[in-house]
Amino acid sequence: MNPTYKENTNGIYMGTAVVLTKGLFHLNGAKTAHGLVRGTERFRIMGVIDEVNAGKDAGVVLDGTQRDIPIFSSVEAFTGATGTTPDYAVIGVALCGGRLDDDWQALVLDVMSQGISIVNGLHMPLSDIPAFKAAAEKYNVEIIDFRRSKPFGRLKYWTGQVFEVAAPKIAVLGTDCAVGKRTTSRMLMQMCRSNAIKTEMIFTGQTGWLQGSPYGFILDATPNDFVCGELEAAIVECAEKSNPDLMILEGQSALRNPLGPCGAELIVSGNAKGVILQHTPFRKCFDTVEAFGCRLPKVEDEIKLIEMYGAKVIAVTLNGEGGSREDLVRYARQLKATTQLPVFDPLDDDISMLLPVVRAFIDTHNPAIR
Repeated sequence: MNPTYKENTNGIYMGTAVVLTKGLFHLNGAKTAHGLVRGTERFRIMGVIDEVNAGKDAGVVLDGTQRDIPIFSSVEAFTGATGTTPDYAVIGVALCGGRLDDDWQALVLDVMSQGISIVNGLHMPLSDIPAFKAAAEKYNVEIIDFRRSKPFGRLKYWTGQVFEVAAPKIAVLGTDCAVGKRTTSRMLMQMCRSNAIKTEMIFTGQTGWLQGSPYGFILDATPNDFVCGELEAAIVECAEKSNPDLMILEGQSALRNPLGPCGAELIVSGNAKGVILQHTPFRKCFDTVEAFGCRLPKVEDEIKLIEMYGAKVIAVTLNGEGGSREDLVRYARQLKATTQLPVFDPLDDDISMLLPVVRAFIDTHNPAIR
């Protein structure tokens, strides 16, 4: 079914929502839920449904920041405590193969039976499954499978129009998947906006759409021949409608990730001349392929590779997963010495330290904007 939009100031608000994580909220696999807890303009997040972390504040569990988003053990517990029924329940986890197992399917069907529409960003389209289609009709709810590829006739092919876009572009790339590229992209956008730099983010994944970014596409739901064209189309649309001072391009996966090499498109086809490189120093191998010994590249080597593609790394941001704060600070100090770049953790350090770097980048690549 098509989503029913409710108007607000930016025209993309859909309604109230809870986020389903089924005991996984405290793990990396719930990164979609984490993004929604940190902020979204598309929904008003009323709570997280997670039996393991019930009774806690979602922000505190996530990163120690109180966000007044309570965690409940079930949807029934939520409605009982609040006296309200949310408009939507968002599936907030990334599951192996993008599929819902039997337990997850039972949970989603139960939620639908309570008159709550489902927002599904997994590869598995629920509205194609007879049981879910029947439940949607029976309970008069929607199933929004927003990770579907666009119809063929609407897909864009790369044309070169991107070279006519004046706004400078910074791509946030990573040395692996699930290292925080989207979080850093959004934080950077917000920091720039708060300092009078008109900035837009081009999303390339499901959580960017869920958070309400108006410009972008879902890269891994797009046929390969059209990825570059859809990226270009999003950039051109952003330039025409918003005329920003700066665009932030959200990266996916990593340039050398064997599960899905990605990132060159943002530099070559998106014409991003600046890169912020996100790295997780305590992760030795690419995520989920540790058994094959596929080791993450050294940051210094990845910087050289990015330069060969024609872009310049202007900062390195860190994800401290798997290490202590002290070890991360020590690593950041060493990497700053070897690269002569700003190096910091955007979650624990002040991201505004990037402001002079961003202003210098804008001055260099489009001084007319300043």
